[in-house]
Amino acid sequence: MGRALRLLLDTHALLWWDEGTLPTKVVRRIRAASAWEVAIKAGLSKITVKGSFPEAVAHYAFRELPVGFAHAGLVRALLLIQRDPFDRILLAQAIVEVLTLVTRDELVTAYAVPSVWE
Repeated sequence: MGRALRLLLDTHALLWWDEGTLPTKVVRRIRAASAWEVAIKAGLSKITVKGSFPEAVAHYAFRELPVGFAHAGLVRALLLIQRDPFDRILLAQAIVEVLTLVTRDELVTAYAVPSVWE
């Protein structure tokens, strides 16, 4: 049996998961999520999450992936194709942790990061 696919969710993927609108193929693969971007964007009223984020994480049995020194250090080395700081840290985390990023962001293909959407 092969190794389980380890996934890191972009914010839109988590929100669509919470709303029940994420593509079915992707729903079957979800294993991890990024709370940092959601918390900041929710605090700035840029997005809305049902209930509290910690409740959603616990409910869906997601695991936390804190931003570490290796992630932050790699952000500096990434090409500036993707300029959004949240997406850049997700890219760095996916590279360092050897994760597949769940995103519809096509800029991810410019980096050596596996991604899934459909």
